[in-house]
Amino acid sequence: MDVSQYLEIFIDESGEHLQTLSDCIMELEKEPDNKDVINEIFRAAHSLKGMAGTMGFKRMQHLTHDMENVFQEVRSEKIHVDSQMIDLLFKCLDAIDGYLENIKASSDEGEEDNEVIIKELNNFLAKANGEAPAEPAAPAEPAKEEVADDGNHRLYKEIELTDQEREAVVAAKDSGMHIYGVTVLIQKDCLLKAARAFLVFREVEAFGEILVYRPSSQDVEDEKFDLEFSFYISSSESFEKIQKAAKNVSEIEDVVGEELTDFAPKVVEEEKKEEPEAKPAETKPETKPAPKAPEKKSAPVKKASAGKPATSRTVRVDIEKLDALMNQVSELIIAKNSLVSISSTEEGGFNNQGFHEQIEYLERITTSLHESVMKVRMVPIESVVNKFPRMIRDLSRTLNKKMELVMTGEDTELDRTVVDQIGDPLQHLLRNSADHGLEDTEVRLQRGKPEVGTIFLNAYQEGNNVIIQVGDDGNGIDIEAVKGKAIERNIITPEQAEAMSEKEIINLLFMPSFSMAKKITDISGRGVGLDVVKSNIEQLGGDVEVKTKLGEGTTFTVRLPLTLAIIQALMVEVRDEKYAIALGSIANIESVPAKDIKYVEAKEVIHLRGSVIPLIRLDKLLDLPPHEEDPENLTVVIVKRGDSQVGLVVDDLMGQQEIVIKSLGKYINGNKLISGATILGDGEVALILDVNTLM
Repeated sequence: MDVSQYLEIFIDESGEHLQTLSDCIMELEKEPDNKDVINEIFRAAHSLKGMAGTMGFKRMQHLTHDMENVFQEVRSEKIHVDSQMIDLLFKCLDAIDGYLENIKASSDEGEEDNEVIIKELNNFLAKANGEAPAEPAAPAEPAKEEVADDGNHRLYKEIELTDQEREAVVAAKDSGMHIYGVTVLIQKDCLLKAARAFLVFREVEAFGEILVYRPSSQDVEDEKFDLEFSFYISSSESFEKIQKAAKNVSEIEDVVGEELTDFAPKVVEEEKKEEPEAKPAETKPETKPAPKAPEKKSAPVKKASAGKPATSRTVRVDIEKLDALMNQVSELIIAKNSLVSISSTEEGGFNNQGFHEQIEYLERITTSLHESVMKVRMVPIESVVNKFPRMIRDLSRTLNKKMELVMTGEDTELDRTVVDQIGDPLQHLLRNSADHGLEDTEVRLQRGKPEVGTIFLNAYQEGNNVIIQVGDDGNGIDIEAVKGKAIERNIITPEQAEAMSEKEIINLLFMPSFSMAKKITDISGRGVGLDVVKSNIEQLGGDVEVKTKLGEGTTFTVRLPLTLAIIQALMVEVRDEKYAIALGSIANIESVPAKDIKYVEAKEVIHLRGSVIPLIRLDKLLDLPPHEEDPENLTVVIVKRGDSQVGLVVDDLMGQQEIVIKSLGKYINGNKLISGATILGDGEVALILDVNTLM
């Protein structure tokens, strides 16, 4: 059977089960006697094994089966949870994750048998059970039981036919077809019996038509049967072909049967006791119930979810389809902007009330459509951060430091594109905190700090941005040590170092190949870390800041845009050129008399409501011709980034507008002042200023 159509669902659900296992095993290490956690682990492992078997991934199924044996012993209280066992289980999860990565890349689990891990699992079981031998490492295929033999040496379970069923069987026989009686036996540990039965029906119906079911097709679908089911099938093929096809389905223990020739009523007392009386309405041969099974598959799910709708709750959407939808919304907004542009000109002839009402209506629709699409694209950052507790646990053991990770705001949502790319930078920052930030246990105790170091990850939304703070209560950054390292490596001169502010010295840490590690390890010291963090975050239109206090700890603040596609912006003019500034970055707009400009270290500043704000003259920065004569009043757009503020001097304000961000690709990727471009209503292109880089 071609199971490729289920591959995406398998990958998604396997990832969820792996994450559940990882979280629960972490919890189990802290609470070894928590029965609820143990049961949850067992359920997830059992589901994972069943899914791998269904898809035909035998190596993955085999390894998960042996893991499940360990969980079974824990559940039976024959094994006590310890760190050695937890380490071994995490090794297994890594191996299963490896299979999953192969499946994502090539739809195949690969050739790695992980014999070493499987041997370790079985040796662990053997040791835990005293001198008992380790469980065999062969794929789980229980010994065959002669269940199909009911004492009368028949090869299949004979079915008592209704008159209607007998007519259908006789008609098929008279047309020259072979009639076979078949009994299928399912393995004892099968998780989804109904699914197995359905797959058997699919396979054998390639060779003929199933005429009779026992139990009925509905009862099979609702799993109202034990470990066997029977059917009569008419076919022009040999029984061996049908038997082989049915046996190819995973978790089928045996398939037995023979050709039937006599269709007189056969009533067997013991069978009457075992089998419920057939309901003719359920077994009409002309209805062919088996092919309908896919349509009915949701029925058991509905029962299991206690009245909650089994469908229409979530939809898996290809990101490319969302991108196509987003492009259409973008075109709609551009069209709307064109109408606005036409309506504002006398030549357009559209200066009537009705036209303006339609424009406002169109604006409401496009804004609503934009918000709807954005909500579809938004996903919680939980999918990225939920792997970090395990990583910190491993680092704790590798570095021999006691540490814990505290996370808040995992449900904060970001654009899917951003979420997909933020994992690596956050991982670098957490590793940095574990390796460089936290002191050794002895040092912490000497300083009067708790023995266990705290690393934190906090996420929250702020305006049009999502803020993610990563930090620790460790040593903090030694400014003098950074300065000394930079001088030693000829990055700066001693004279430059003296003139640099604390913030400028800290920013040296973000330079390529700059590392404060005293030795190179698997964790750090190669200078590949904070520079990667900075460049990756800037590519996403965000920025990163550092706050530190020696002896108390360090906090990295990552600021990311909620979305990368459509934003509200303020349009400004500098000379005759139009520029866009993201509205989320703007604090306020001021008209400042030129005479109020002051100078600090030869740089222009203004004093505004108790704050000193530096000025940036955009005309000079963008290499535009100077004014013939300086204006008496300056229009200043005050932009903010965190706690910092800067005033951008512009010539004129054009108003607020919803703009579509278009990437400039590789054309001017060297210029970080420009984060993209947008098409205005009159077809003109306006560049979007990157406030973070400006500041």
